[in-house]
Amino acid sequence: MKTSKPVLLAVGIVAFLLIGAGLYLQHVKNELPCPLCVMQRYAFITTGLICLVFAALPRGLTKIGASLGALAALTGAGIASWHLWVRAHPSISCGIDPLETSLNKIATAEWLPWLFKADGLCSTEYEPLLGLSTPQWSLIWFSFFALLLIWAALRQSR
Repeated sequence: MKTSKPVLLAVGIVAFLLIGAGLYLQHVKNELPCPLCVMQRYAFITTGLICLVFAALPRGLTKIGASLGALAALTGAGIASWHLWVRAHPSISCGIDPLETSLNKIATAEWLPWLFKADGLCSTEYEPLLGLSTPQWSLIWFSFFALLLIWAALRQSR
C-alpha cells in the first residue's frame, strides 16, 4: 500500500511558508491585509494544519487527511477567486464593512493581531510579484494544493 504522507508533509510545510511570505509582505513591505486576505490566511493555516496532523497519524488515515486538506484548499481557492472578482469590479469593496468588523472580533484576531487583523482594502493595488497579484498567487497555490491532495487521496484508495 502506497502512502501519501510525503505529500501531506510537503503541502503542510509549504502552506506555512506561504503564511510567512504573507507576513513578510505585511510587516516588511507594508502591504496591509484586507478581510479576504485574512480569510485566505485562515485557509492556508487550516490546510497546513490538517496536512501536518494527518502526516503524523497512522498511514491508514492519510486518505482522510488528504481529502480534508483538499476541501480546505478548495475553500481557500474559492476565497481567492472571490478576491479577484472584487478587485476586477472596483465598485465592489470589502473594506470597512461587516466582514472586516466581524473578522477583527474573532478571538484569534484579538490574540494574534499581527497575523489575523484585517486593516487593508481589497481593492488596494500593490506591486505584483513576478507579474501576479497576491490573490492570483494564492489562487494558484490553493489550486495546486487541492489537485495534489485529491491525487493523493485517490492514489491512497488503490
